Amino acid sequence: MYDYLIVGSGLYGAVCAYELTRAGKSVLVIDKREHIGGNVYTESVEGINVHRYGAHIFHTSDPKIWDYVNRFAPFNQFVNHPIARYHNECYNLPFNMNTFTKLWPDVFTPAQAQARIASECEAEHVEEPKNLEEQALCLVGRTIYEKLIKGYTEKQWGRACSELPAFIIRRLPVRYTFDNNYFDDRYQGIPVGGYTRLVAKMLADADVQLKSDFLADRDEFLAHARRVIYTGPIDAYYRYRFGALEYRSLRFETQTLDMANFQGNAVVNYTAADVPFTRIIEHKHFEFGTQPKTVISREYPVEWRRGDEPYYPVNDAKNTRLYEQYRALAEGEEKVVFGGRLGQYRYFDMNDTVSAALQTVKAELSR
Repeated sequence: MYDYLIVGSGLYGAVCAYELTRAGKSVLVIDKREHIGGNVYTESVEGINVHRYGAHIFHTSDPKIWDYVNRFAPFNQFVNHPIARYHNECYNLPFNMNTFTKLWPDVFTPAQAQARIASECEAEHVEEPKNLEEQALCLVGRTIYEKLIKGYTEKQWGRACSELPAFIIRRLPVRYTFDNNYFDDRYQGIPVGGYTRLVAKMLADADVQLKSDFLADRDEFLAHARRVIYTGPIDAYYRYRFGALEYRSLRFETQTLDMANFQGNAVVNYTAADVPFTRIIEHKHFEFGTQPKTVISREYPVEWRRGDEPYYPVNDAKNTRLYEQYRALAEGEEKVVFGGRLGQYRYFDMNDTVSAALQTVKAELSR
């Protein structure tokens, strides 16, 4: 019998496995997929590390978290400078002076940009934003909303902005400097050699069993270990007793192209509503690749159905109430701990995932 069974070999499960084996615990990690790494999995295509499940850029302001992940791989100096394309216009993200001076030909200074945005916001007469659309209009005005927010957001969530909660963009970044760095965090980069290599090092001292569906053989797997860390969907664990939680899912179309450079940037967002995908990722630019070919992925948001990969929790009021019912059940479990974005029904950045996993292990080892 193992001390721990970890369900899921993504970043959360891998950190738990590393810390527990380092503490002398015996650990079995299982995953229903044919590979380790969960959604951070990268695979080599034409010598390029392809992010199969979408772009993953590690960023943090916590030096302890940065030092921790650098134990397993050196990180390069990639800085995220995404581009937004609206029809035949291209703009820098996040919204900054480079964006504003291109949107408005008569805007050149921060004061002029602030005045233009304030004027547009005042014209909307929104005092208490009731939804995402109203929140955006009172933060950045109609020009930015119409060109760079509305179409992209409605594709991403499959709902009109007027039907989405305001909190989704309550912290919309607006900078009055010529700074295209998307993240404010001090540390940022991509692991050299890809995330799969990093996760493999974390799992080196654990037993790993792939193509193993925990939910299909739950009782058998539960008998394998004294404690369980479960990173799958919490509602699925309880066989949807109260109903299914909602997610947004993604579909990727990936192509290898016989050219060295397709779009000149790792990430280009397509913000117009009549373009069916939300962005194109050109993977080689994450690692400054010079390969003769390139690999791109078009990212299509889709409505999640059971059996699809759940990506983004829909944390509206209805789903939050439903999750609280499942969380109450989870708190009564004696040997199972729920963790990660699916186990806790919340979106985690990778630095948050690492931090949460370390906290889980600390709590386990102090039992």
